[in-house]
Amino acid sequence: MEEWEKFLRPYKQAVEELKVKLKGMRKDYQLKRQSSPVEFVTARVKPVQSIIEKASTRDIPYDQLRAGMYDIAGIRIMCQFVDDIKVITELIRERSDMLVVEERDYIENTKESGYRSYHLIVEYPVETIEGTVDILAEIQIRTLAMNFWATIEHTLNYKYSGEYPPEIKKRLQNAAEAAYLLDQEMSEIREEIQDAQKYYTKKRNI
Repeated sequence: MEEWEKFLRPYKQAVEELKVKLKGMRKDYQLKRQSSPVEFVTARVKPVQSIIEKASTRDIPYDQLRAGMYDIAGIRIMCQFVDDIKVITELIRERSDMLVVEERDYIENTKESGYRSYHLIVEYPVETIEGTVDILAEIQIRTLAMNFWATIEHTLNYKYSGEYPPEIKKRLQNAAEAAYLLDQEMSEIREEIQDAQKYYTKKRNI
């Protein structure tokens, strides 16, 4: 486990730094009295057992994990509206402290299961006492509705190992469509929602 701890140390540092930096975008908008596209940010480092299982499934040699596995460090950004995803993506592309090396659009190209989200693979330099370590991290950007569906689907996937009974599969697809329609409806009244949120925040701070 000592070797794993040493290997994962820069990833743990990366998720903490990235979480602070990406949360900072929300604070910047708040300081400008503008509605933030970022609702909240979470982060995690993939557990060792999950790394071992994925490496085995994908035939990734252990000495090539840094280059061959892009989601050991995972960041998730939640937003209220679908259009916020484009704004956040562009803000990340423009940053000089990380480099976007790949993008995966599961919103336009929804998975068969109904999964929707926007993924960015970024290269992020971590400063350690032994020098700079460039690691890959996956940033997932999704609405609250997308995240609710994905969280439930992730839990069910563990139970059924991806082989869902037909009834469960159909209900998941229906739920994904409902989440999509919810996002569409919220986008239609976006201005009304944001005005109400500004009013509430102003009243609360008086």
